[in-house]
Amino acid sequence: MAELAGTKPKRILVTGGTGLVGKAIEKVVADGEGRPDEEWIFVCSKDADLTNAAETRALYEKHRPTHVIHLAALVGGLFKNIKYNLDFWRRNVHINDNVLHSAYEFGVQKVVSCLSTCIFPDKTTYPIDETMIHNGPPHSSNFGYSYAKRMIDVQNRGYFEQHGCRFTAVIPTNVFGPHDNYNIEDGHVLPGLIHKVYLAKKNGTALTVWGTGKPRRQFIYSLDLARLFLWVLREYDEVEPIILSVGEEDEVSIREAAESVMEAMDFKGELVFDTTKSDGQFKKTASNGKLRRCLPDFQFTPFKQAVKETCDWFKVHYDIARK
Repeated sequence: MAELAGTKPKRILVTGGTGLVGKAIEKVVADGEGRPDEEWIFVCSKDADLTNAAETRALYEKHRPTHVIHLAALVGGLFKNIKYNLDFWRRNVHINDNVLHSAYEFGVQKVVSCLSTCIFPDKTTYPIDETMIHNGPPHSSNFGYSYAKRMIDVQNRGYFEQHGCRFTAVIPTNVFGPHDNYNIEDGHVLPGLIHKVYLAKKNGTALTVWGTGKPRRQFIYSLDLARLFLWVLREYDEVEPIILSVGEEDEVSIREAAESVMEAMDFKGELVFDTTKSDGQFKKTASNGKLRRCLPDFQFTPFKQAVKETCDWFKVHYDIARK
């Protein structure tokens, strides 16, 4: 069908295809955002060990992608990062180097990799924008992961300058949604809160939130991020990365996030803050000015609606959810 229309079909390989963002892209594509000239291939760690160069090459050999969305990474929450900074550095550097170099070797037309706002300098002015990535060291709590992610930007520039490759990256803020990792010890803040509220309601106990509840975050719903990934893949032509985020005015405190989850779960118990636990960075406000200039009409799902949809998914899929 695509070839009859005179367009060359795209074969889009998505690494980390069974994770939070991969599942969101799969859903958005299935729900009508996919195009007739696109064939989507979602792969996970069972398909190839991307820390292994030979296995990564074999994956490219098998699927022969024209485009790649690179989501695969070793990820974890604040406390896991503090404990295993070296592991986060080594595993992610190996994964990223293998994925990008195989893309170059197999003539992939475009790669869109996923970075994170934790790559930004710890000591900085706000709001942070795309020009500030390398302006100083990242927060010490997760320096291994942060530097590994920063290196994707360095490699993208190198592949472009030396080989003319169109490899780029997006920087989402705190992503949440269905298919997240809801592990309370190792997960990120919002899925951890969702799981905690679920258990507190079930057991009739108070909700204990780690830290003061004062740090502020910009949360982006995974389905909104998925729609933006499709736009970046098809339309965004710069090598320089782009921040994918709600606006600065949509930043919420951890306390407000906890209260939104309590409301979505209809939890009427007590909310307690364990101030012996670390807060991590107080804020990392990012500017979505570049995104707004490119896509002024994009509509984000309201935070409370997205939290409600995520909580509803978690309740229904509790037995199979990652936790």
